[in-house]
This record gives sequence, structure tokens and C-alpha cells, in this order.
Amino acid sequence: MEIHTDFLVLGTGIAGLSFAIKAAELGSVAMVTKKDKTDSNTNLAQGGIAVVQDQTDRFQYHIDDTLTCGAGLSNEEVVRFVVTEGPERLRELVQWGVEFTRSEAEPDRFDLGREGGHSMRRVVHAKDLTGREIERALHEKAGKNDNIQIFENHIAIDLIMKSSALGQKIEHDRCLGAYVLDIARNEVHTFRAKFVMLSTGGAGKVYLITTNPDIATADGIAMAYRAGARIANMEFIQFHPTCLYHPDAKSFLISEAVRGEGGILKLKNGSTFMEKYHPMKSLAPRDVVAKAIDTELKKSGDDCVLLDITHRDRDFLVSRFPNIYQKCMELGIDMTKEPVPVVPAEHYLCGGVMVNEMGETSIPGLFACGEVCCTGLHGANRLASNSLLEAVVFAHRSFRRIAENGDTMRHQVPAGEEAVSVPPWDPRGATESDESVVVSHNWDEIRRCMWNYVGIVRSDKRLERAHRRIDLINREIDEYYRHFIVTRDLLELRNIAVAAKLIVACARMRKESRGLHYNLDYPEKNDRVWLKDTVVSREELWRKA
Repeated sequence: MEIHTDFLVLGTGIAGLSFAIKAAELGSVAMVTKKDKTDSNTNLAQGGIAVVQDQTDRFQYHIDDTLTCGAGLSNEEVVRFVVTEGPERLRELVQWGVEFTRSEAEPDRFDLGREGGHSMRRVVHAKDLTGREIERALHEKAGKNDNIQIFENHIAIDLIMKSSALGQKIEHDRCLGAYVLDIARNEVHTFRAKFVMLSTGGAGKVYLITTNPDIATADGIAMAYRAGARIANMEFIQFHPTCLYHPDAKSFLISEAVRGEGGILKLKNGSTFMEKYHPMKSLAPRDVVAKAIDTELKKSGDDCVLLDITHRDRDFLVSRFPNIYQKCMELGIDMTKEPVPVVPAEHYLCGGVMVNEMGETSIPGLFACGEVCCTGLHGANRLASNSLLEAVVFAHRSFRRIAENGDTMRHQVPAGEEAVSVPPWDPRGATESDESVVVSHNWDEIRRCMWNYVGIVRSDKRLERAHRRIDLINREIDEYYRHFIVTRDLLELRNIAVAAKLIVACARMRKESRGLHYNLDYPEKNDRVWLKDTVVSREELWRKA
């Protein structure tokens, strides 16, 4: 079946929904999500949105904090417009029905939290369920718009490029839509669109231990890479320092806001340790805290550290962190009376599909927004709660780019594009596989390889081992993909394999330690050589191979 729409949005988190709600003013919108429409990283976000609100705070303070955290790689122009445009985007979310927590003393003001790396309180939140509240309001608004249609349990296979329809060279490509698998019916549909927005989230499932949901399999990054887009800074993987350590927790996140409200990191013997690593102690930026915990665990042989906030009032903790409190109590941990056991876990990808200041990728007609993309905001390390801010700012900018220049952009495309015939999905004689063990085995091997060799601390030897193994696995998966009918599991495996390859490639390129990338063989920053992004593309990696 061929489906025609003005806008195709892949993903239903805050980035995709914000863009879709606005794009619906210009035409029809088809949103594709591979599970339930509320399954997204946004829905799990506990912290909030970092926006200057307090009279004692300043845009420049937020800009400085972001640049400091980004370790020299953040684009200052991007940082400046994201920070200064934040208040307007926050007002828009409130207008759309998002109910953020208000100050008890001044109900007309937001309650502001503070997280690692922030010099001021500026994190607007909805208790510790900010993402869920944002998703609720945005889905409610999108659901009332007849121009928006959401296709649940659909997963994009690959982007449709003009060259694939006309046999043109890669430099003349334009994105025309995507091939999408209807998981329930096991049918592949062709989605044609004037503009495509990638908002598929990050790559958490590339790693063995992650705070991300099962859907975070780097689908958008892998599709964009296969289509020829430029990908940048994939080596900068943010490991959240405080993932709940419990066999039944399935990587439940303990929000950085707990440390923002006074939580102190301790070893199992009760001693503190963060004062040895950073003047902000337990409120240091995430990369510092994650490396510190990793170092202390290797020294002590312990399996976790402790996050202690028992000195705060019980009623305050239950009110401020109802979700975390309830989850801990279900597991027999009373955070008001005992420390919470925590370990680092993969949390956020600071690199991704390269976009300009309006969210445009290197492929005409293809935009990207949210964790899937690299905007220049985060640099070598994301400042806490800047990601939701980035998503709403860039969603609005992409909308503006199309609304103000859409006709011009379409006129730049060779005449007759609308009449281009896109071939239906061709299974090429593929048969149904009876060897699902191949998929599960490769999935597990990729994640363990990445965790062991491309984790918080790296080395040239570890990266070389990862490169050899991931390269071989990619070739095995490509062969398997060509011979068997596509399934969701196979598509996700194919995508995490590509993402793993890109992470390793970027990590091998950067011969220094900066932000989230720490290499034992190059323990210092090298501003003379590496004050720049690592950029890869399909063509560049083919040439090197």
C-alpha cells in the first residue's frame, strides 16, 4: 500500500509531537511509531526542562554552564539561541496543556530544580514524571487534530531516496519518504512525503546496561547513515551515574534531581568520594561522576555505590520524588531511611545525524530533531535537562524553515519530482527464517562487546577489538538481512549493529580524552588538533575500508 502525506514523522516523543502539532497547520501529517504511541524516551524523562526562569538567573549563566559541560565542542551560537528561545517554547508547552509543578510559596511561579553542572535552579519539572506529563498533554493535543494520523506498531525499514527511484548519483539524492513495516500484519507499506522528520530517539540498546526503553535501537541514525547522511560525534555516549542497582529494577533511573536536592554519593563503607574528583562534589557534571564511580568500583571491587538523601525530610522526598519513592519501596528500599544502591548506565547519545541550525540534515527533504541528531548544543557532554529544551526549540525551527521557505525549497527540487514513481517494497525472494537464535545471539554479542570495550573508559586496544568484532557482525547481519523476510527484531538488530559501528569509528578517530570520551592512551584534551567534531558518512567509511 502507498500512503501519501505532506509530512512523515518517525517517532512520537517530544521532538516528533512538537513538530507534528505545528506541521499540521501546513498539511497532513503521518506519524509512525514502532510500539504504542507513548513508548518513548520522553515518557521516561524524570528531570525536566532547563529554562531560565528565576530573577537571579541569567541567560548567560545557562549558556556558560552548557559550554563548560560541552568541554569545548558546543557551538556557542547554537547554545545561545537554544537558551534564549527556551522561555517562549516553555510558554507554548503550558498553553498546550502541560502542567508543571508550581512553587508552594508562589503558585504563579514554577518550582525550579537543580541538577549536576547547573550553577542555578532552572529545571522546570512535573514532580519526577516530567516526560510522562509532557507526553500526555502533547498526545491529547495531537489527538484532536484531524490532520495528524498516528500509525502504531509500525517500524520504518529505510528511507526512500530519489536515487533509488531514478538511479541518480548520491549527491543528487532527496528523501521521498520511507518503507515501513506494519508489524501486526507483517506488511511493508510505502510512505510518500514532501518532508520527513526523524525523531526516533537514541541508541541505548546498543549497550548492555542502559536507562533507555527497549525501543531505543538507533533506527533513525542507522537509516540516515544508509541513505548517505552525515553523522557526527557518536563517541560521546553519556552514562548516567545513578541507575538503580537491583536485579528486578531493569535499569530504573534515579534522577539527577535527587543529587540536586542534596543527595550524597558514598561508598558501601559510608565514606564520601566525590570531593576527590570535582569541587561540585556529588553535583559535578555527569561524565565526571560516572568516571568517578567507575574508578571507585574498580578499586573497591564493590558492585555499586550508594546515594544517600536520608538527611532530607520524609514528606519532602515523597512529594518531590513520588515515582522514585514508590519504585524503591516496591523493591524493599525506603529512600527516606536508607541509601539507594546505584551504578552508571548508558543514558544519552550526544552525537547523531548532523543538522544545521534549522534542523536540516545533509539530505534535502530530511530533517532530524531530538536525541537522534547532533545539533551542536551538547558538544562532548550534555548538560542535564538540556535535551527536552533542545527538542522543542529545534522542532519549532524546523517548522519555521518549512513554513517560511517551503515553496522555495520545493522549487529547488528538479521539476517532475511529484510524478516520480517509487517502486513498492521488493522482498527479493526472501524466505521466513527459522533461526531466530542468530538474531538474539548477535544482539547479545553487540551489547556485551560495546559495554566491555567502548564503555566509560576506553583504550586503543579495546577499540580495535570492538572494531574487528562489530565489523564482522555487521557483515553477518547484512547477509542474513538479504536472505530472510524482515521482522522487527531483525530490523532493530541491523540498526544497533550500524550504530555500534559508527560509535566505534568515531571513538577510534578521536585521539584524546574529552567530555564523555575517555581513552587511557590519550588521557588529556588536545585542543590544538581535536577541537572539532568527528564526522562520518557511508561514503567516507567505504573509502577507508
